[in-house]
Amino acid sequence: MVENKFDPIIDPLGGELVVTSSSEFSVSGRPHDRRGPVRWLWSHVRRHPLQLTGFLGASLIMVVLNAMVPGLTGAAFDAVLGKDGGGARALGAISLVLLAVVLARGAFDVVARLASEVLAKRLERDARDELYVSLLGKSQTFHNRQRVGDLMARAANDIRQLSTMISPGVDLIVDSGLTGLVPLVFIVAIDPRLLLVPGVFAVAFVVALRHYMGRLNPVATRMREQFGDLNAGLNEAVRGIEVIKVTAQEEQERRRFRTVARRYRDSFTQNGLVQARYLPTLLFAFAMAGSLWHGLYLHAAGAITIGDLVAFMGLVAMLGFPTNISIFTFSLVQIGIVSSRRILSIMNTETELGQRADGHAAPISGEIVFEDVTFGYGEDDPVLRGVTFTVRPGETVAIVGETGSGKSTLAKLVPRIYDVTAGRILVDGVDVREWDLDSLRSQISTIEQDIVLFSRSVAENIAFGLGQRAERDAVVRAAEEAQAADFIGELDDGYDTVIGERGVTLSGGQRQRLAIARALLTDPAILVLDDSTSAIDSATEDRIQQAIGRVLDGRTTFLITHRLSQIRWADKVLLLRRGELVDYGTHDELLTRSRLYRRIFSHYDEVDEVDVAGGAVAGTTTDPAVVLAGEQGAQS
Repeated sequence: MVENKFDPIIDPLGGELVVTSSSEFSVSGRPHDRRGPVRWLWSHVRRHPLQLTGFLGASLIMVVLNAMVPGLTGAAFDAVLGKDGGGARALGAISLVLLAVVLARGAFDVVARLASEVLAKRLERDARDELYVSLLGKSQTFHNRQRVGDLMARAANDIRQLSTMISPGVDLIVDSGLTGLVPLVFIVAIDPRLLLVPGVFAVAFVVALRHYMGRLNPVATRMREQFGDLNAGLNEAVRGIEVIKVTAQEEQERRRFRTVARRYRDSFTQNGLVQARYLPTLLFAFAMAGSLWHGLYLHAAGAITIGDLVAFMGLVAMLGFPTNISIFTFSLVQIGIVSSRRILSIMNTETELGQRADGHAAPISGEIVFEDVTFGYGEDDPVLRGVTFTVRPGETVAIVGETGSGKSTLAKLVPRIYDVTAGRILVDGVDVREWDLDSLRSQISTIEQDIVLFSRSVAENIAFGLGQRAERDAVVRAAEEAQAADFIGELDDGYDTVIGERGVTLSGGQRQRLAIARALLTDPAILVLDDSTSAIDSATEDRIQQAIGRVLDGRTTFLITHRLSQIRWADKVLLLRRGELVDYGTHDELLTRSRLYRRIFSHYDEVDEVDVAGGAVAGTTTDPAVVLAGEQGAQS
């Protein structure tokens, strides 16, 4: 048995990310708080206390040192204007102190920026890993409802927005927030009365900023949603480019894309209009003028010196930084929160596929029992209704029926790609919902007509079910048994040749042979062949069937096919009609007693193969009885 557990993800920047199950994610065993975007972000950030403390502490020290500069400048003015003759010596001492302050400020600034950047990248990395693991744990029904382009937008661009939100977003907000508070403390130290105008400005700034954030939130939300729509449309167009070109629909798709892009552009424009109406920049101009008037008034009254006035105006000028930068930084934070909400909406979506923490794990012998199984993809009519049958270990069961009768769906219920709506499915006497998913699925291999290959080397695609545990000799042996070794040897780099995405650089038959090799390598206890030789020529198919025939020995197999020569292998044939099991038995039994079974085979193109074997003229008849007689005659 091959165990296919998730391995711990080693953090290249320190720490270990641990996957606790197929749908949960934690760092060092502690789950993240997903009750809201801010809680979720904080649960990530707080896991890096060294970087967080370095960022906040160094930023505070840097701002305090920066706020000392206006005071030293004011002291220098008083020293120059002093009449006691010691101005030169005092000015020299002030210059040395000022130099030390500036150098220290620069050093702490570097520490703060470095810590915030590391914090931002770790947040981006951890969030991306968490989202990826969450997607792996979702059911197939969930993925069927999602647009691939929108998922990619969330996994790429929305995740990247989290990093931008921290650096420069939160980084500048912390700096600007401290720059808005620390100068007020220094102003109080000069003369508490000087706090009048800056205090009024601070209150007005907070009120205006809150109004700005309220108007920005719906615009930012709409921007992220429309970006997802834009990306989804682009993904669909690229994936369906062949259909678009064949049907000459380039202009229609161009208009469709232009419409979506225009909506996205309009949201950006509206975002700019919200920023253009940002009030605090105007308020700061009045604050500067009012502070200068108030300072001059107090100086005229003899309450403060020229140096105090210079220091006061320098401290008030520092308030310009949080005022001007807030229009940019809070926009980044708002977009980051919206992106977090979009990511959480995916991760928090309830999946129809649950897994017990103490799920059953054991080697599978291959007994499968369907007990009154009903399944539907939604609230519409179910795809399968009341299906009941038993498969003994090692049996080969053919599933036949008209198109849309539920053949492939039935096979996907065994490895819990979908969960039954009613009834239950037992594997070795245990309900599949009680099995550990990794243990169950690692012992079941499926070969479908629509082969999924990855943009990796041929060897990696064959070994996908085993990963790095697969040895090259075993890969080569599986390829030879699947009759794939010949065409692999003709590739530029043999087994190390990187194939195109989804195997587009290979023919349909070549893709199917790689899929068969992949299934053979995993040595499954249960094998599902879903029309797996439809794109292979007859001569190659005969050799592959011989290899599969050897592999089927001792393994439970579901065979979904329309080829009569394959169905006659089966120990049992299940006949489906509109989602119901209408009959089952051996091929000969069904051919004798079932009119539906005979009618289905009258449409299957098995005549050419049989007639060639039996010596008849191809295409002269489609009667299944004649077909069967021809096969028996060929065997005799």
